Amino acid sequence: MKLIALIATLLTLATSLRAQPKDAFPLWAKDTPGALGTDPVKDIPTLTPFYPAADKASGAAVLICPGGGYGGLASHEGRDYALWLNQHGIAGFVLKYRLGSAGYRHPVMMGDVNRAVRYVRANAMAWKLDPKRIGVMGSSAGGHLASTAVTHFDAGKPDAADTVEQASSRPDLGILCYPVISMGPNTHQGSKNNLLGKEPAEELVKLLSNELQVTRNTPPCFVWHTWEDKAVKVENSLDFASALQRNGVAFDLHVYQKGSHGIGLGVKAWDPDKTPVADLHPWTKDLAVWLKVQGFAR
Repeated sequence: MKLIALIATLLTLATSLRAQPKDAFPLWAKDTPGALGTDPVKDIPTLTPFYPAADKASGAAVLICPGGGYGGLASHEGRDYALWLNQHGIAGFVLKYRLGSAGYRHPVMMGDVNRAVRYVRANAMAWKLDPKRIGVMGSSAGGHLASTAVTHFDAGKPDAADTVEQASSRPDLGILCYPVISMGPNTHQGSKNNLLGKEPAEELVKLLSNELQVTRNTPPCFVWHTWEDKAVKVENSLDFASALQRNGVAFDLHVYQKGSHGIGLGVKAWDPDKTPVADLHPWTKDLAVWLKVQGFAR
């Protein structure tokens, strides 16, 4: 009986290891919607998983959208965030979404982040994650994409042949780091140009000004910015928080005096084994507390 039990345990472990991806994987197995080509870097959106130690895992996950003005992807706002989340028991999935610099425009980027949320939720049980604890996080233009995810979502299509498309694309929380929010007067012009083109219709500008798209169904959000930020106006965060307040959505808002745009964790490279926690920017401490309140972190 002990041998049979051991074999059963090994089979279960083997199945789990096969089910849980270890390397970057595409959001669509083939025929990526809206693809302009087949270049693996420019045309194929992917998720790269980072998992916490098994004895620390909370079962929660956060999708991470690096910044870069919708023209590039900043690695320190992707991998470093994922490793930091791992320290708090949270799985991180870094999204490589398509960019304006490669010829893409809205709604392609929104389609990528919506698909990413659906993908993790559809596979959550197989990956030992909680489908009701899947958040989204982003910085700068990646913060705009994350704010798009928390304001433009749907419940999924129950009759879809693709099981991923059956899942909801609504994140359970949002983390917005010095985010671009508006496409109006307070926007970051480079991000706007890359996302919408240089002469977008006024209706499109309004649709992607996400401070105007908050509803009572928007999930709780952690929003932070710095007073010293000269690239993206702090009004983006202030206006989004005001919209959350008007709609009765819970949030944490932090505006720190010190810190330039694009600071990430506040250090050049996050090494959890070498970098003292004291060296990180204070927003990380505040976020850790908030994630516990939301039931994401241990």
